Amino acid sequence: MRLLALLLGVLVLAGCSTSKDAVATGGQEFTFVAPGGQTTILYDPPESRGTAPDLAGDSLLNDGAQVGLADYTGKVVVVNLWGSWCGPCRVEAPDLEFVARQTAADGVAVLGIDVRDDRDAARDFVRDRGLTYDSIFDPASRSLAALDGYPRNVVPSTLVLDRQHRVAAVYLTQIRPSDLLQTVQRVAAE
Repeated sequence: MRLLALLLGVLVLAGCSTSKDAVATGGQEFTFVAPGGQTTILYDPPESRGTAPDLAGDSLLNDGAQVGLADYTGKVVVVNLWGSWCGPCRVEAPDLEFVARQTAADGVAVLGIDVRDDRDAARDFVRDRGLTYDSIFDPASRSLAALDGYPRNVVPSTLVLDRQHRVAAVYLTQIRPSDLLQTVQRVAAE
């Protein structure tokens, strides 16, 4: 019985271990790993990046319409998880709008994913802050399930996707506009 318990323990530990290859590379689908518990993760060189799945869902701004990454082919996309109930999101949203406006001419777009929210509260949030970028309305956080291993409870958080929609950066905290702008401009110039 002890031997069986020991073998089971070894298998569990082996399954939980990670290596520098823990993030899928070479055009494979993105698998999230936070090495050492980092909150800002940059994936470089570009060839090492995993591709994001086609995140899509109901548009917050256009009833009955769908919105997703497929609408932003060839663009750098900043994907931001937010909720109207989230204090840091209230501070961060105008910064994301600023980054969207500053980099639109460079082929950059922002796409929000509104989680655990009420549609009316989310629309008020967008209107009150003058946001022009669309969001996937995802009260059950189902669209996030497509991001293998991504923590669905970290709000706000932000992903920066390159023009091939490979994950170039992840911010598991409220972003600072200067950091995001620098990352987005670097990725857009690739």
